[in-house]
Amino acid sequence: MFEIESKSQDEITFNTKKTTIKFNIADATIDAGLQVGKITGPGEFEIGDATIRGIVTESGKTIYDVEIGGVHTGIIGGIEENLDDIVADILCTSSVRAIREIEPKIIVSMGNVDGMVADLKLTARTEKKLKVKNLDSLPATKEIVVLN
Repeated sequence: MFEIESKSQDEITFNTKKTTIKFNIADATIDAGLQVGKITGPGEFEIGDATIRGIVTESGKTIYDVEIGGVHTGIIGGIEENLDDIVADILCTSSVRAIREIEPKIIVSMGNVDGMVADLKLTARTEKKLKVKNLDSLPATKEIVVLN
């Protein structure tokens, strides 16, 4: 089980029993309180019970695939490049194009939720934290979640 929360449209935080990991999509950093400091850029990392794959895009930006307990979460913000490299059950984005291409079960809005709701013809719900038990606990149909 893990929780996802967001304090700003550029940051996504994962909380597990073992660790807290904060992703900042604007400056491509991962902050998990490690002695080495923040991790920047692409690469493959294991932090606590999370497996993280940072993928460099064609324009040099970094997008992330985070796997915790068999649930894949893509963190891409508004980036619309290298979408074939992301397989996500949960997608943290502001891109309608990315949602259509990746087809996640849950969308965590990182931008203009009104435009996203209108384009996708879905409704959005607001939560302080998104709690994820396991893959089977995810909804059968797409949902948009706004974290604040």
